[in-house]
Amino acid sequence: MIGPKSDASHNIVAVKDPTVVRYNNKWHVFASTANSAGNYNMMYTGFADWSQASSASQYYLDRSAIGAGYRAAPQVFWFAPQNRWYLVYQTGLPSYSTTTDIERPETWSAPRNFQSSMPDIIRGNIGNGYWVDFWVVCDTVNCYLFSSDDNGHLYRAQTTVANFPNGFTNTVMVLQDSNKYALWEASNIYKIKGTNTYLLIVEAIGSDGKRYFRSWTANGITGSWTPLAATESNPFARANNVTFPSGAWTNDISHGEMIRSGIDQTMEIDPCRLQYLYQGKNPSAGGDYNLLPYRLGLLTQTNSSC
Repeated sequence: MIGPKSDASHNIVAVKDPTVVRYNNKWHVFASTANSAGNYNMMYTGFADWSQASSASQYYLDRSAIGAGYRAAPQVFWFAPQNRWYLVYQTGLPSYSTTTDIERPETWSAPRNFQSSMPDIIRGNIGNGYWVDFWVVCDTVNCYLFSSDDNGHLYRAQTTVANFPNGFTNTVMVLQDSNKYALWEASNIYKIKGTNTYLLIVEAIGSDGKRYFRSWTANGITGSWTPLAATESNPFARANNVTFPSGAWTNDISHGEMIRSGIDQTMEIDPCRLQYLYQGKNPSAGGDYNLLPYRLGLLTQTNSSC
């Protein structure tokens, strides 16, 4: 649905890691871009209908105050207490920018950091991994910052809603797996509309080397996570439970975001007819990971009980 659009100063080979909200009768999509040198930054595109996604223009966010250099894996939401949009992303640290007008991507502010250094608990467990894929979700009292380490661990820091975006401390390990590929990266946490239940999905790398998602549920963001669809044979989303109208263009169901029922920091989703904007790639593509030709597609649930 969305692929690279190069210009004179951006030779783009991949569009990855999408985040999306529906606001003012438009879809607003932010994503990582990788160029022909394997360097990352981000882009924005907006359109009224998914049929327009492939033809919509793209704005490279290095043209805003976000600037050049490594920026990747965005998450966008409206932080209602401040009447402000936040774009969360990684720069090596958990970073964010803000704007009051999501339709003017040139207005995003310069990067600031949620945390100035890697917490000790992560440093002690990350091994040869990377601190990646930051995700913010809030309840009525606190905001939480989730992250992964590519070494089988999921972490959570917290601050109060009143103090956000400052004060993220008390980083704890939420989940761990002795097989680092089973708990890899790209965590998403959502509140299920009309309930106190939360859904967690985390990207894994399967025994076949292909990417897919496992899922858990909990009664509250800090609750105990119970496996839901969490195995290769019973996944949240994997090539074995996805069909493609025009043939399988990808065997990987990788880093993305659910279509939310709202836009704010509670990250609420409607459990009826779930949809997930994700990254995939040509099954025959190989070589340097940073040059893999990722594109964006949209999954739609077909077995809803609603």
